[in-house]
Amino acid sequence: MKQRALADLEVGAIGLGGMPMSIEGRPDEARSIATIHAALDAGVTLVDTADAYHRDANEVGHNETLIAKALASYGGDTSHVVVATKGGHLRPGDGSWTRNGDPAYLKEAAKASAQRLGVDAIGLYQFHRPDPEVPYAESVGALAELLDEGVIQRAGISNATVAQIDLANEVLGGRLVSVQNQFSPAFLSSRGELDHCAELGIAFLPWSPLGGIKSAGDLGGNHSAFATVAQAHGVSPQQVALAWELSLADVVLPIPGASRPASIQDSVRAADLELTADELEQLGSAAG
Repeated sequence: MKQRALADLEVGAIGLGGMPMSIEGRPDEARSIATIHAALDAGVTLVDTADAYHRDANEVGHNETLIAKALASYGGDTSHVVVATKGGHLRPGDGSWTRNGDPAYLKEAAKASAQRLGVDAIGLYQFHRPDPEVPYAESVGALAELLDEGVIQRAGISNATVAQIDLANEVLGGRLVSVQNQFSPAFLSSRGELDHCAELGIAFLPWSPLGGIKSAGDLGGNHSAFATVAQAHGVSPQQVALAWELSLADVVLPIPGASRPASIQDSVRAADLELTADELEQLGSAAG
């Protein structure tokens, strides 16, 4: 895969989003582990998760535990693989989502995540979603303390605005490594944050880069230009979408979710897909 290092993250490549392996409709554990192993075989160096990626109320951290098991059972070297997890967004188990940006809670959540992942220090820990009941600087301040205490190696934020990116970077003393926002051909609202990250040299991790679990399979049908370009190259529309996202800035690192080995294997090939300037212009006009 073509890639370059940015703050020790391999941007310009494709990561793996672990969420589909742990929520409603998830596959059995054997297929999930096979999917993670296929990602590692294909050269993936970032695996994304969160303590809230689970289905039932009594299984917080299901995806973190699954990833830890997959890494432990992989036959090759995984020392270069960064597991990015998140805290501050919770699933009570009734299908809803809640938020908790309390600094004390975030610090305990990070330590619990490290235990589930089986690591002394989390590779990348991100504040999952702003809590309107807690000043943003206070929540991010917990990440600064976690960095200083060695509980986490890198700090990031998710679902953030441009102003929150700047505030977080200030609170972290310039140590903000990543921003993980929703972005896809169907969801362009975070383009300003993507461009801002490019200006600052901060990794931008699009989540649901193919439009989400329910829409990813229909990407070509919903955006015909992506299907047309895909046909010209003999690849999938999903691969074209990821290649288009990678072209937007050198700091982009998409994290498509996958629950089958074939899905992540196809996605990874986007890093080597060469699109012409005319094709990129055509795709940019069709997105949205």
